[in-house]
Amino acid sequence: MDRLTEMEAFVRVVDHGGFTEAARKMDMSKSAISKHVSALEARLGARLLNRTTRRVSPTEVGLAYYDRARVVLAEAGEADSMVTAMQATPRGSLRISAPVSFGVAQVAPAVAKFLCSYPEVDVNMVLDDRFVELVAEGFDLAIRIGILADSSLKARKLATTRTVIAAAPGYLAEAGTPRAIDDLSEHRLLHYSQLSSGNFWRLRGPSGEERQVRVGGRLTVNNGEALMRAAEAGLGIAQLPSFMLGDALTEGRLVEVLPDRPAEILGVYAVHPQGRFPQPKLRVFIDFMAEHFRGMGPDGWPCP
Repeated sequence: MDRLTEMEAFVRVVDHGGFTEAARKMDMSKSAISKHVSALEARLGARLLNRTTRRVSPTEVGLAYYDRARVVLAEAGEADSMVTAMQATPRGSLRISAPVSFGVAQVAPAVAKFLCSYPEVDVNMVLDDRFVELVAEGFDLAIRIGILADSSLKARKLATTRTVIAAAPGYLAEAGTPRAIDDLSEHRLLHYSQLSSGNFWRLRGPSGEERQVRVGGRLTVNNGEALMRAAEAGLGIAQLPSFMLGDALTEGRLVEVLPDRPAEILGVYAVHPQGRFPQPKLRVFIDFMAEHFRGMGPDGWPCP
């Protein structure tokens, strides 16, 4: 059997904790994956996996082999990528992740234009507000908004947005308009559950100091669009990125609260796994997105 295939089968089994998901990722049958791993163990003369009816885990020697095998497979992938990168025409499939609201309003129109320009590239776009694991879940690239924490990924800044605190005029007429950050604690604050800060808003005070406000409204939701609709319905005050608001502010469905506070600027990034030789399809996609969003500042987003 092919040594690299045996090695990849073993690494996939460890990555995904079993043979079934490893088989799906490698587009093989479960029995084929099992044969590759068994052949590897036989060739090495060592047991690499502990197998039970519920889970599969690496042995001590298996874990040591896994660490080295990942490096070998990465180097092999780099060699393949070097050859691919030398090809003139971008082709193949791209699997990308983007937040739901930003993906629908801003990324999808850009992808449509990209596909018209590059007819030999296919895009599988998955919209999800959670931070996906790019390598483990098989993504080539993700669009992320906010502060980047994972230094193992390569990032390119595409644009910026800002957070806006907003509420419906009807809600403010009923509950009063906050004049300072401390006033927010007396209001119904709508909670976006994907916030990295948990149940708190992190805001900057008049002197630039960071303040925390606990979110205690009646609604918690994991999607920004739903949060905006709840705010428009008068359920409370929401914190939203400026790219989402479109004409909600200009038409008066929402009113910005505490407009004079220091702006909270967030970056919009294209992130992808490190690689010395990005494939042409990935390279041209990132360049296209950078050009598409060029000059998009905190308040320069087109209406969806």
